[in-house]
Order: sequence, then structure tokens, then C-alpha cells
Amino acid sequence: MTELVFASPYSPNHPFSKADQEWMAFVEKRSEGRLKIKPVWSGALLSSDMSMEELRHGVADIGLITPIYVRGGTHLIRIQSGFYQGADSVESQVALYRCIDAANPQVGRELAGLKVLAVQGGTLPGLITVNRPVRSLADIKGLRIRAPTELLSVLDSLGADPVNMPMGEVYSAMAKGVIDGVIAPEDTFKSLHFAEISKHFYQIAVPRGAYPARAMSAKRWNTLAAQDRAVLEEGIAVWEAALARQVRAAVDKGKDEAAAYKVTFNPATTADQQRFDAIYLRDSQANARGLSAFGIDGEAAFQSARTAVQGRDRISCGSGT
Repeated sequence: MTELVFASPYSPNHPFSKADQEWMAFVEKRSEGRLKIKPVWSGALLSSDMSMEELRHGVADIGLITPIYVRGGTHLIRIQSGFYQGADSVESQVALYRCIDAANPQVGRELAGLKVLAVQGGTLPGLITVNRPVRSLADIKGLRIRAPTELLSVLDSLGADPVNMPMGEVYSAMAKGVIDGVIAPEDTFKSLHFAEISKHFYQIAVPRGAYPARAMSAKRWNTLAAQDRAVLEEGIAVWEAALARQVRAAVDKGKDEAAAYKVTFNPATTADQQRFDAIYLRDSQANARGLSAFGIDGEAAFQSARTAVQGRDRISCGSGT
């Protein structure tokens, strides 16, 4: 029997962790007990911002990674998560990530030393605010909002004061008044307890990017027998399907939690949504061009993404990819 240590910053009851546990059960059953996964939850082993490097150095065998939040070395992966306008479903987001990965070798270079075991997308976020209701884009002005990297310039254009931090730090920051709100999907009302400290949700549909979210140390991968590597390869689709299923189920639970705490839901107007989409696309391309400072052809990556989006939730990598 081979034991593999899996580490996550989340508790075992988090929706992500429930998907992780589905994958663990599959691996152990499919390998007929040859592979045993030992989970370590709640950040006891891997950190949020250094997990990729920690995996490379063998702190754990397999772990949850967030390359969109690490402090360096994942420039394209961070920025490409802003190329997803038109990919609204989890499945289309994962498909688009794979198109971008296939067309741009820089993605693989940023993942050197790791074997990716799952790519993760998500439901479309909106804007959760603690005290101040947002009913239009104009209301965002002056708010300090936690957002992923690809949205910082968008929010700045709208007059907000955007900041980037790991999601695990957001509850405390909102509770203490350090930030006024967060760009996040509805599932976080329950999964991250945001309903306890928030009063409002602005239903602006924010495009959501996919990224490699579960990985294994390449060194450890190479020590495994071929039949065990085959099980883990087969497990990629199982893990991604479990993540999609758990994410969608979590949205319903999050809405129920928000209702219980009497969180107000404010829809965005068609005009505001169109304006937001236009700013998002403009800034996505500008952010892509900015990667030239790191010697990365971000413009090519952006164009490969736009070419792959054939229509709402229709993704095709095209020939040659």
C-alpha cells in the first residue's frame, strides 16, 4: 500500500473538501486499496500563499493550490483568470483553461515541479458588502473591496479601492472593517460564513476564471507505479466533476443562509451589466499586454482565449491545440 498525504487550508466540511473526499474514495476504490489518501485539513500543513512551493519541496504529496494568489512565479496563470467572459458554467471554464494551457507553453513553465490533478472553475460571483448597499455601479465608488487580481483594475476604474488577499482572510477583514466587501459567489454566505457579517449582495455577474487547483509534487508522482499513476489520471475527471457538483450545491445552501440572515439581494440593470462587461474585457486585454514586462506574450494568451469562446458557454480550442 502507498500512502499519499493530501493537505488543504479548508475544513473537512467545506464544499471543496467534500469534493476532495469524493475523489479520495474513488482513488482508494479504483486502486483496490493500493493507494491510501491521508487528509490534513484546515491549513495545518500547507499555507494559502506558498502551497505550490511547499508541494514542490514535499511538505505534502498532494494539495489544494491557489496559483492566482501566490506572491510570484505565476504571472500568466493569475492574469489568464481574467480572460473568461462568455464562459459562465464550471465546465466551460475548465474547458477554456485547457485551451489556454494548450496554446501557451508559459502556463506549463509556471507549473514546473507539479502534476496538476484538477482544474477548478466556479459559479459567477457578485459583490457582497457589509453595511453599504450597492444598487448600481456608481455605488461602488469609495468602497474597499477584496477582489482577485484580474478585477483590481476594473474596480479601480469604477472608483473603488480594490485589494487582493486570500479568501481565508476575508471574514476577519470584513468583520473588523478593514474592507467593505468582497467579490464572491453566493455559496460563501454559508461556506465562509459571510452571511453572519454582511447585509447586501449586488447581483452584477462577474466572469469567473478557472485555474489549476489540486496538484501533486512531480517528484512524488514519478515514484509511483504506472498503474497508480493511471488511477490518478482517471481521477482528474472525477475530481473536477465532484468540484462542479459541490460548488453548485453550495450556491443553493448559500442562498438559504443569506435568506435566514435577511441579506438583501439587489439586481444589476442591463446597462450596468453591459458597462461592467466592457470594462472587464478592456482591462483583461490591458493586463495581458502588461505581462510583456516579464517576458511573457500575454496578448497571445488573451487572443487564444477569445478565439476559443465561440459563444456563451461554447468553447472550442480549434485546430493545432
